[in-house]
Amino acid sequence: MTTDHERWRLILGPAAEGLGPMSADGAARDAALEWLYGRDEERAERGVRSAGNEESRLTTVDWLGDIHRLFPKETVERLESDATEHYGIDDMVTNVEVLERARPNRALLKAVLKSKHLMNAEVLEAARAIVRRVVEELVERLRVEVRTAFHGTRLKRPSRRGASRDFDLRTTLRRNLHRWQPENRRVAIERPYFHTRQERHMRPWQLIILVDQSGSMLDSVIHSAVTASCLHALPGLKTHLIAFDSSVVDLTDETDDPVETLMKVQLGGGTDIAGAVSYGASLIENPQRAIVAVITDFYEGGSVRHLTGTVARMCQDGAHVLGLAALDEDASPNYDRETAGALARVGAHIGAMTPGGLAEFVAEKIGR
Repeated sequence: MTTDHERWRLILGPAAEGLGPMSADGAARDAALEWLYGRDEERAERGVRSAGNEESRLTTVDWLGDIHRLFPKETVERLESDATEHYGIDDMVTNVEVLERARPNRALLKAVLKSKHLMNAEVLEAARAIVRRVVEELVERLRVEVRTAFHGTRLKRPSRRGASRDFDLRTTLRRNLHRWQPENRRVAIERPYFHTRQERHMRPWQLIILVDQSGSMLDSVIHSAVTASCLHALPGLKTHLIAFDSSVVDLTDETDDPVETLMKVQLGGGTDIAGAVSYGASLIENPQRAIVAVITDFYEGGSVRHLTGTVARMCQDGAHVLGLAALDEDASPNYDRETAGALARVGAHIGAMTPGGLAEFVAEKIGR
């Protein structure tokens, strides 16, 4: 059990040595935190965890072993996330032994995707296993949301299980007309009829997902791949997945395997949204049954005029165009409002969504 003075020592570091001696585990926790946060050059100005004089001899492998032994799961995930995202400890994702000991989580997934170009074949194989484990968890979670969104349309089949939203007025009147009461001008309902809620019977639709693969959009890239995978197998829906920066890469053939999709993503580069949208427009078979989701921060490196013109033509033809500044679990965007506003004025729906929100939007449109 951690005492009060040990908790303060873990917060303040060696600056709190005068609070009293630490237990063996407390000292080990302090050393593990110092190994990581001792890299923060600004912490001395804040008076938090001021560095000691001794250089740490811990390796990354040792440190991982220690934190898994000394801290609860939530703390371990935060420490590993800080190691990869804030302090750029490359061997967290370029060393086989380190990868095998790390706990798969979304922060580690993002670090792998950012660093995979640095990996040799052996490390890449270990990294792929981590990507697969994290992606499988995301897919399983989203599948539930997709099933919820797409389950339960009203079909013209009778059911004895009544719910007001499923009441079939036309059939009920037709089947009970023999009970018409002229004096009261009413039909005495002997038996009401209801629609059965079953899997949606969908006419063919297209969903074209265009996702910006610049580094700032990494969360959206991950969730776009997972979302496309979950929607890919739905009957009556043809899903395309296209990644873009200054060029366009059609990943539709890999849509059923989001791991392979993500391993092929090349983060960085310029941003030609107009070029990507033009490519997406060329894929449309029937504008009246097409949903085009452009997932980007709207910082256009190409022609804004070309972009707005293409979006305007798609909307005029009847396509549903979504401009999403974020597609992730937080849906908290940072985007160019001027470009986004220009697209909204020509008919695009602008906003941010969770993956489940996009599934609900698609289900609503194709279920009409």
